[in-house]
Amino acid sequence: LLYTIKFEGMLRHLLRNKNRILKSQKNVELLKPLSQVHAEVPHTAPEILKDTGSLPTEAEVVIIGGGSIGNSVLYHLGKLGVKAVLLEKDQLTAGTTWHSAGLVWSLRPNDTDTEILKHTLKLVNPGGEIEQLTGMFSGFRKNGGIFVANNKERLDEYKRLQTFGKYVGVETEVLNPKETNNIYPLMNTDDVYATLYSPDDGCLDPSTWVSALSKAAKMMGGTIHCGTEITGIDTEEVRGWRRVTGVQTNKGHIKTEKVVNCTGAWAPYVSAMAGVHCPLVAFRHAYVVTEPIPGIENMPNIRDHDLSVYLRLQGNGLSIGGYEPHPDLIADGVDKDFSFGLYELDWDTFGLNIENCMKRVPAIEETGIQSTVCGPESFTPDHKALLGETIDCKGFYQGCGFNSAGIMLAGGAGRELAHMVVDGTTTIDMFGFDVNRFHPDCTKNKAWILERSHEAYVKNYSMVFIHDENLAKRDMRTDALHQTLLDQGCVYQQRQGFERPGYFYPGHVSEKLPYDWYGSYGNTPHEDYPYRDRLDAEYTFGYPPHHFQVIGAESAACREKAAVFNMSYFGKFYLTGPDAQAAVDYLCCSNINKGQGGTVYTNMLNKNGGSETDLTVSHIEPCPETGHDRFYIAAGGGSSTRDKFHIARVIDEKQFDVTMTEHSSEFGMLSVQGPNSRKILESICDADLSNEAFPFSTHQLTTIAGHQVRLMRLTFVGELGWELHIPTEGLVEVYQCLMEAGKEHGLVNAGYRAIDALSSEKGYKHWHEDVRPDTTPLEAGMAWLVNAKLKAGTDFLGRDALLAQKKNGVKKRLVCLKVDSPVPLVTLETVYRDGEIVGYVSRTAYGYSVGCNVAWGYVNHPDKINLDWVKSGKYQVECMGEMYDAEVSLAAPFDPKNLRVKGQYES
Repeated sequence: LLYTIKFEGMLRHLLRNKNRILKSQKNVELLKPLSQVHAEVPHTAPEILKDTGSLPTEAEVVIIGGGSIGNSVLYHLGKLGVKAVLLEKDQLTAGTTWHSAGLVWSLRPNDTDTEILKHTLKLVNPGGEIEQLTGMFSGFRKNGGIFVANNKERLDEYKRLQTFGKYVGVETEVLNPKETNNIYPLMNTDDVYATLYSPDDGCLDPSTWVSALSKAAKMMGGTIHCGTEITGIDTEEVRGWRRVTGVQTNKGHIKTEKVVNCTGAWAPYVSAMAGVHCPLVAFRHAYVVTEPIPGIENMPNIRDHDLSVYLRLQGNGLSIGGYEPHPDLIADGVDKDFSFGLYELDWDTFGLNIENCMKRVPAIEETGIQSTVCGPESFTPDHKALLGETIDCKGFYQGCGFNSAGIMLAGGAGRELAHMVVDGTTTIDMFGFDVNRFHPDCTKNKAWILERSHEAYVKNYSMVFIHDENLAKRDMRTDALHQTLLDQGCVYQQRQGFERPGYFYPGHVSEKLPYDWYGSYGNTPHEDYPYRDRLDAEYTFGYPPHHFQVIGAESAACREKAAVFNMSYFGKFYLTGPDAQAAVDYLCCSNINKGQGGTVYTNMLNKNGGSETDLTVSHIEPCPETGHDRFYIAAGGGSSTRDKFHIARVIDEKQFDVTMTEHSSEFGMLSVQGPNSRKILESICDADLSNEAFPFSTHQLTTIAGHQVRLMRLTFVGELGWELHIPTEGLVEVYQCLMEAGKEHGLVNAGYRAIDALSSEKGYKHWHEDVRPDTTPLEAGMAWLVNAKLKAGTDFLGRDALLAQKKNGVKKRLVCLKVDSPVPLVTLETVYRDGEIVGYVSRTAYGYSVGCNVAWGYVNHPDKINLDWVKSGKYQVECMGEMYDAEVSLAAPFDPKNLRVKGQYES
């Protein structure tokens, strides 16, 4: 199609001629001729590769899919010494890569994405890694980018990005409307509050990028076979784990133990061949290419988040698109033979993007349409890609679901996925992309995947707040206490489909309603929705209205009397067998050999000494069937599936004779914390809870309300307290008994928002924030976790790396920063020492007991960290462009001597 209709009257014209113009929107009704399709996409035509020879019969790694991701993985595997094979059913870039818009932005609202982009830019910049290796132009043109803020709150978000950008070396500048017009004269700035300009942003031509990348990959030893269709994936079960043994193709069989699925919107088809669930859906995603616009040459790209549109420079015209509230779902998946194809554009869906682009650049209204580009794109439930080895099938890796950002994320994501394949870990924290971040109950639930993916799509340009919660597919995974706590005012958070208490607002019921699709697809938006309204009140870069009165009160009750936390969403596992003790000794960096009755908080490390998990391991009664040692593992619910995968992978590699079984739904978990916790529990159980009879870091079985309960003397808030691990059928009765006994002792319900505050001021670490796969216990100030085993010479995973680090010194160190600021810190704030940037805030919460923001972040030194150097500097934290003095320390600001944990309270 070649539209010459002027935008000024386009919408009216379409309405008058709707029946004549619009095509059927069934699954795949229109496959345009290849010549016509290529003419409509404003990029270099895909390179047609000749067959590279006969298919090998064996390969160390087989990559399926010849787009930007597949070629990036092939290249980075080659850099790691692996000569992999890439198979593409059609030609390189087929599917979604070839027609992608190709926008590249330097900043994203989290550190992982920004680091991934940084590596992509390192590859594609003129004179960068790919050009130096191949001599080929990578397709990247640096024309700059502008983020448009239509209000102060949006500008605050941009200032947060700008602040973090200073740490990673991304140059940006906040411009007023007049300054913006000096750079982009055609922009309408009448309603613009300010903009954020980044000169390093630009455009990446997809086919040119892949051509250069594929040449680089072949130079590193990789091979590419186009016209090779996957017809099956061979698997077999060994040691209780199904694993890849080969791939079947239309050209023959390849024996391999590792397959990487980089097939984008087609990934569910390939996943099914390996018996793996792939949580993504396909939408028709579109942009429109304008005819030439006088004066547009060399203008920066625009992203207007409030209007939910982008405008990309395309020669002497623009490619314009966005994220509409009612995207066209490809309900049954993309047709398997859809390669270089496009759909007719649904103007009813896309019309809002047209209108909003006109508002921002009015010249579009007087310009004709050169072509429309509407193709399939994959989207995931949290708008993050799916990377890594799957828990369902060993040797099957995902590299898909890039939510229309695959071109710009391909470089860094390909590097990290290659490390996953070779090393079993990553160079940066990739939990947000890890395929095992989702619980199996979620990945198998089509309704959850669809609703959450839709919400992630429509909220793609929404402001990112630290306490954001989803409205889609709530109450999917609940525990026995869900309704009881809801009736008492619980405001729930959802983590991996599980509802956990966020905080309590007594006297108000914050019930979650069925998803209303934000009024799309003929649904009526909820008008009276207290839960949504309560969330909306939190979406601010200031302190929310219930910050001190509600969450502060829960924290104070825990410090002064007692609080009960429902932590039932935790993952719970048994590990038993002849090698059980040997397995936990190797997996855990702490000494687990405490004998029955011992409970140990520990980390499990990777070969680089980085923290892959943090959890508790309890040596419990022997297995009743075999008499073998048995360990009970409790892991945070947000990462429990990934934790399970890590444990299983290491057990398999070391071939320990053990069995791990999951019992997460069979046990509830309550935590009673505070000065009065002992008095409350002593009144309802028959155990002696004195320090002598029940020391810290031990566990015992007791009976409460007629149910057998495992008591563990542990705390994550820095108080005297116990965890109660309770059979699910007894959870409500034990809770009711506990609350009745706690009345006279001031026991209150409390949620995870209070835990965040209490643990931060006490210095207790959060995995994925304070400790991550790219940080070691020595860097985190947690040498006490590993010292005993290092001194004893006991072998464990990561030991060699820690010994080397201990000898050479660390170059970064986790520190505590107390900041008295009029606004809360929200992470990514830049940390300065004596005026020099040395780090950024990775975790923060308000410390109600110490009366200020308590932030944690790593400070860096080019050589090695000296603790005197850490303590001697003058520190400041930059928050949304403002500088605040910070008091630095290596110890927790609250109860640094751990007296309260021991039950020692001042009278």
